[in-house]
Amino acid sequence: MYFSKRMRNNRTIIISNRLPVRIERRDHELHFIPSEGGLATGLGSIYQQEGNIWVGWPGFVPENEEEETLVREKLADLNLIPVFLTEEELQGYYEGFSNEVLWPIFHYRLSYAVYNTENWLTYKSVNQKFASVVQQQHIDEKDEVWIHDYQLMLLPELIRQSNDTIAIGYFQHIPFPPDEVFRSIPWRDELIKGLLGADLIAFHTYNDTQHFLNACTHILGLPIHNNCLHVGGRSVFAEVYPMGIDFEKFSGLARSTAIRERATQIRDFYKNRKFILCIDRLDYSKGIIERLEAYESLLKEYPELREQVILYMLVVPSRDTVPQYKALRDEIDRQVGHINAVYGINEWIPIAYFYNSYPVEELSALYVAADVCLVTSIRDGMNLVCKEYVASKEESDGVLVLSELAGASKELLEAIQVNPNSVDQIREALKQAIEMPAEEQQRRMRDSIDIVRKFNVRHWVKIFFNRLREIKLLQRQEMARRVRSEVKNAILERYRAAKKRIFFLDYDGTLIGFHKDADSASPTDSLYRTLEMLQADPANQIVIISGRPHETLDRWFGRKDYFLVAEHGAWSNYPDFTWRSKNHLSTRWKIPVKHIMNKFANRTAGAIVEEKTYSLAWHYRKAQTGLGQLRSQELVDSLRYLIPHHGLQLLMGDKVIEVKNSELNKGKASLEIVKSYQPDFIFAIGDDATDEDMFLELPAEAITVKVGNKKSAAQYYVEDQAEAVNLIEYFAVKTSSVPVSGSGIVHS
Repeated sequence: MYFSKRMRNNRTIIISNRLPVRIERRDHELHFIPSEGGLATGLGSIYQQEGNIWVGWPGFVPENEEEETLVREKLADLNLIPVFLTEEELQGYYEGFSNEVLWPIFHYRLSYAVYNTENWLTYKSVNQKFASVVQQQHIDEKDEVWIHDYQLMLLPELIRQSNDTIAIGYFQHIPFPPDEVFRSIPWRDELIKGLLGADLIAFHTYNDTQHFLNACTHILGLPIHNNCLHVGGRSVFAEVYPMGIDFEKFSGLARSTAIRERATQIRDFYKNRKFILCIDRLDYSKGIIERLEAYESLLKEYPELREQVILYMLVVPSRDTVPQYKALRDEIDRQVGHINAVYGINEWIPIAYFYNSYPVEELSALYVAADVCLVTSIRDGMNLVCKEYVASKEESDGVLVLSELAGASKELLEAIQVNPNSVDQIREALKQAIEMPAEEQQRRMRDSIDIVRKFNVRHWVKIFFNRLREIKLLQRQEMARRVRSEVKNAILERYRAAKKRIFFLDYDGTLIGFHKDADSASPTDSLYRTLEMLQADPANQIVIISGRPHETLDRWFGRKDYFLVAEHGAWSNYPDFTWRSKNHLSTRWKIPVKHIMNKFANRTAGAIVEEKTYSLAWHYRKAQTGLGQLRSQELVDSLRYLIPHHGLQLLMGDKVIEVKNSELNKGKASLEIVKSYQPDFIFAIGDDATDEDMFLELPAEAITVKVGNKKSAAQYYVEDQAEAVNLIEYFAVKTSSVPVSGSGIVHS
């Protein structure tokens, strides 16, 4: 089996709201009934192996400690670890916050959300209770944790707090809404931060993944590179892993003699009419009312289909004491009664409606019997019913009519897809399905079967864990590049052995944090003190190398004994502290470039054009998030054709697009100084694309450090600007015995 060899060394810990068992008390005895759900089936190959465990609520509140002990011992034999919850906790955490805030918001029903602070606090405390139970399992750094679904969104971060290197995956089984919808939750920041404790955050669809990434950017302000975020020194990935079903289980059931005989009985009972099947849990996200309206429209607009069709509608009970759900059930009852009363006759009832739960064998027989499976979810993370139907159709014909707003629609492209809010579309799709020739049915279903067979639930589990391990390997490789204590100590040894040292220091994003107003990013008193301490050693020489205008650098540092390089090398005060420019370069290219930049600045509130001697910069730090990024991409596309004709270089920095003469770059400027200055210790640090030229041009023995864990030619990286300053302070302190008051110095 796929996991057996690996499991001798480490464990997999699965965590979900519910354990894959149901406990029932009958005749004063407890009965443990295994779940037949898709998640339990898919993960059965993992948690049932020796050493692995599944943590969750057992769906049961013990009457006393003796009963709790009995349940705990019985579940332990099944590799299951219970998290016992009180009735109050269940009410606040599950019925309250999970189902009155997260469920409606994630299904785009903002008006149904109830923002109760007490329920939020209970949600937090129950997530903490789950974390405490997990910690009691003596987690090892080699263990892998897989957390499931929206009830436990805070859990990844809670586990991460005490297990910094452990592999944590999270999968969300319901949709993730657009960031503007998600923003309506008062505690949205905490929820996102909770998820970011995981290494791999997965969703059923690309759209859900993008919604989550947009929330990270627009709500928390986190930068994204492709589908990767950098959080607390880790690369965190948000990716798409659509869940599958146990294909062989449903295919095998459909081929069995008993199921086929039962399917024949069902068809005979309904006199072999066109059998339209719907199976849903009672929920406002399933589009049941719209479906009934469409079915009535079918009977009204196409009277010739009356007595020729039957709508078999199975609704599985769910939360029908909650006001919205009770109202929904009442409306379903009313509409079904109305349709049957208006259109039914003695020999034919249009709708066979059942409010019940069926065993999997009866569901399988219904799938085999059905000519049409109708899924009209208004919003659905995946919807596995349609996949179960497809898996049951290897040896019988059938047509799937599927909501385009269900996650499965992104895979089952040969289904007849409908807008679930359109009564007309559903009606016409039903007519098309009813009249579809057998050859077309078989062609469409064959393609769907191939998809469902390949991307089954075990494949889903396998590729998720493969990716989680790839990410942990990537994180370890990144950690090897990170400036930690041992790296600092190794650099310090070289530092102490050197007689003539030079420090190339980028300014914005390295020595000082970014500001929306560039003029506000002036040096702090703390930074001045740190640089003075570093420069105080006669063996040290600071070079501040920046894209800033030379007038700005001169105003800030002109009275210091630092060499200054401005505008990426267009101006320099090396070697005698007198400013000189590269005056032989052409600037004729500025006219067309400035015209294009101004055009986009005029279309984008908050964007400005900055002109320097040999460069032009289009800043969009003050522009609306998202809009600025879009306009910057449009600007880049408009500028690309000019670049090769004028010998220019286009740089995409942090909220800035810059165009400059290609002869000017920090690499050439720094190398000119090194060749003349002849240091035996070279240190360079920077955060931007412009600093990559410096990292590439400097000699191989130079110590190069990137600010931010991005792909870089630098040997090492620090996580952010604060760490960059701490690293420079580290050398300054080693140079001087005078403490730097209030500078936040980090001692190794």
